[in-house]
Amino acid sequence: MPSELQTERRGTTLVLTISDPASRNTLSAQVIAAGIEALGVAESNPEVRAVVLQGAAGHFCAGGNVHGLIERRAAGEAAQRRMLQDLHHWIETIASFPKPVIAAVEGAAAGAGFSLALACDLVVAASHAEFLLPEARIGLIADAGGALRLARRLPHAIAMDMLLTGRRMGAQEASGWGLVNHVTAANDLVPRARSLAAQICASAPLAIAAYKEVLERTEGLPLRDGYRVMRSDACPAYHRMRASEDFREGPRAFVEKRAPRWQGR
Repeated sequence: MPSELQTERRGTTLVLTISDPASRNTLSAQVIAAGIEALGVAESNPEVRAVVLQGAAGHFCAGGNVHGLIERRAAGEAAQRRMLQDLHHWIETIASFPKPVIAAVEGAAAGAGFSLALACDLVVAASHAEFLLPEARIGLIADAGGALRLARRLPHAIAMDMLLTGRRMGAQEASGWGLVNHVTAANDLVPRARSLAAQICASAPLAIAAYKEVLERTEGLPLRDGYRVMRSDACPAYHRMRASEDFREGPRAFVEKRAPRWQGR
């Protein structure tokens, strides 16, 4: 039975669960397509303010299914390219999603599973969680964005160590390098991720979307160039935020000493 993506609403948080316990939640075409669709629906639903991505039965995601890879190679280059393009689409949809996406990582986040976690805004990990990109061991490279994101977030020597040896990085080490925001006990993982989502949802949704857009569009730029891009047409979410009712509501609520009533417009 191929893996599936389970969806559940918890208040203003959408919980997405990759489920195929027998394979430690490897990815299938069905999961990838469902992930793209779920985020598309969530983006247009103002009642969804945050997303938690997790795996079923004690593991986050073991990446691509090797048996599926062999089958796609037998089917030809077009089948391989289509699967990779769809995976890239899902990962980039996560990275550019205007609402916060939190990865709740238990067990292994391996290969494309690690790439998924790296594309999320925040990562909460169980103390026994492990992160790895083992593709070189089977004659591949991590080409779902994981290698590129890892190399931008870690010192060169540490990233190369993980990529060339495929070694496992534990949750505490990943936290030390800034790849993980919170390390918690396994039984507190999902509640911690949902609590974090709830804290974020107390902030203005348009401000959150503006933060995500501005940081993505200005990454790597000198400050002066970053300011210019932020105020340009390249960052429409920033301008929507400044022109919104919420932009006026926040200061009013502060002065009146009450909780703001965000409208998302």
